[in-house]
Amino acid sequence: MSKPTPFVHRNLPRLLLQAREAVMAHTRPSLREHALSDQQWRVLRVLGEHAHERGGIETGRVAREAYLLGPSLTGVLSRMERDGLIARERCPQDARRTVVRATALGLDKVQALSQTIEAHYQWMEQQLGKDKLGQLYALLDEVIALETPEIETPEELAEEEER
Repeated sequence: MSKPTPFVHRNLPRLLLQAREAVMAHTRPSLREHALSDQQWRVLRVLGEHAHERGGIETGRVAREAYLLGPSLTGVLSRMERDGLIARERCPQDARRTVVRATALGLDKVQALSQTIEAHYQWMEQQLGKDKLGQLYALLDEVIALETPEIETPEELAEEEER
């Protein structure tokens, strides 16, 4: 007979992934109606939040804020550029860097999807209650703010995987 595992606590990373999937199950149909993948939506959402920055934002920042590894982001941006959702160009201050911005079509998709997504958040608020949803946000913010050990960047992790 095998020994039980030594774990006392529930599997928090798995619970967070399950919660993410439960939320995304309501969002994905709308994304698909707009021919967007989850990753493309994350990029558009980031670009929409930074639409006021005239020159666009560096791709490294997009990768960090959209939680995409650099190599994955390259493919996602290529498809989005092909579909007219984003524009890429060399950074005027440093030609080694690339900046990206949402096009009018991309921003239109952000606008259209934001209404659907906000309606889902309102539904969640009705189901959980405003206080509980606020507590959830606060707890997630606290977990995110916890001191983290020195970790490798997504780009460094991707390089290790390639070796």
